[in-house]
Amino acid sequence: MTHRILTAICLLALVPGGLSAQRIFRAGAATSNITPPVGAPTVGGWTPQPSKYIHDELHVRCLVLDDGQTRLALSVSDNLGIPRYVYDEAKRALQQKTGLPMTHILMSSTHTHSGPSSRANGHITGGGEPLDEYQRFLAVKLADCVQNAIHNLEPARVGWGAGSEPGQVFNRRWKLKPGKHAVNPFGGIDTAVMNPGGNPDIHEPAGPVDPEVAFLSVQSASGRPIALLANYSLHYVGGVGPNHISADYFGMFAGRIRQMLGADGQDPPFVGILSNGTSGDVNNNDYSPNRKTPSRRYEPYEKMRMIANIVAAEVYRVYQTTPHHDWVPLRMLEREIPMGVRVPTAEQVAWAKEVLARPAGAAAKHQREENYAHRIMRMSTWPAEIPYIVQALRIGDLAIVGLPNEVFAETGLEIKKRSPFPRTFTISLANGGYIYLPTPEQHKLGGYETWIGSSLFEVEATTKIMKTLVEMFDGLKR
Repeated sequence: MTHRILTAICLLALVPGGLSAQRIFRAGAATSNITPPVGAPTVGGWTPQPSKYIHDELHVRCLVLDDGQTRLALSVSDNLGIPRYVYDEAKRALQQKTGLPMTHILMSSTHTHSGPSSRANGHITGGGEPLDEYQRFLAVKLADCVQNAIHNLEPARVGWGAGSEPGQVFNRRWKLKPGKHAVNPFGGIDTAVMNPGGNPDIHEPAGPVDPEVAFLSVQSASGRPIALLANYSLHYVGGVGPNHISADYFGMFAGRIRQMLGADGQDPPFVGILSNGTSGDVNNNDYSPNRKTPSRRYEPYEKMRMIANIVAAEVYRVYQTTPHHDWVPLRMLEREIPMGVRVPTAEQVAWAKEVLARPAGAAAKHQREENYAHRIMRMSTWPAEIPYIVQALRIGDLAIVGLPNEVFAETGLEIKKRSPFPRTFTISLANGGYIYLPTPEQHKLGGYETWIGSSLFEVEATTKIMKTLVEMFDGLKR
């Protein structure tokens, strides 16, 4: 007996890392269909319109990773932005059914502008009302997707990388020339505008763009592609048919990368995923007065298909030389921080009431004043502060951040700069759908994304978030 024990100890000593040789990294992926019926209102414009046609199905796409000690899940849904209370319903069900902690689940939305609303009454916390029919459906399908991915867990290898595609991202906010200004719906003055078109008063973009196309890839132990999660900081593309439901270029990317990896017809199916990066102030329209390529009109779906193919091609180019690892450590942290809400002032509420009391057909001072009057009246009932989720996770030397807003590109670049990890990217609209998150400097310029009702949180929100993330990065490194 003593001889056998000594032999086992000697053999173990010959294995680098001792018991670590027994570590097994596993991954599983799945999708769930979240398409509403024809007739469901599509959102993304100023006024919801009933859908007339389903061009392509909407999905939640998810990936589960397990290093033997830590399990975590990431999902991306084809939706404009899902409220936290809907995500929490799904997370509670998952924790109860699978034991996966709610704090180890990152759920996000793509921000397609051709899908249904999941915001119901528009209250920032739900207002204590029960979920509506589509919200209940979403919560069930979100949980189903993760459960199916857990069922599909298998020994896996994992890799990550990044390319660059600067030709498809442009900052949509423009500073105006000195001495020029624009009037906002509240009668105030802005020195920056969104989507200026042919405005002769524009001076320069109000912020940068992030051209990086980052990705996380998982393969089976034999090299079969399981899933690929990409991240690109482009708001959305648009250009759908009238009242069509569509996943936009996010869904087209998923299909294209599957084709490029030769992963059609697999069982379990390969899952391609494109998450929305920090694109709150970025779109695909070049408003530069000196742009080299003149603008042109595209047929429905033509432009989004083109961009999906371009982004997928850049991912595939880097993927071909990306090393995959048999095992890497996983760690995930979640923090709740108190976040001040921009509750309207008494003067703003009085203005909103005055606007809404005008007789139908009365001349408006600004074309969007009625929209924002309604928003101010809703916001007047909100709490002055809410708990705000910040998530950060590591997959080996890759860090992923989850924030529940449409984050500006400059914030995403700052997160990458301050991260101690070799590769970092941020998934926007994660664990909530709180719309725009301007920096303090952007608030000073004004413009659509900074207006109360477009921006929900205190002016210093990004400063508070950045401080929290730096602390979380330190925790992930331990």
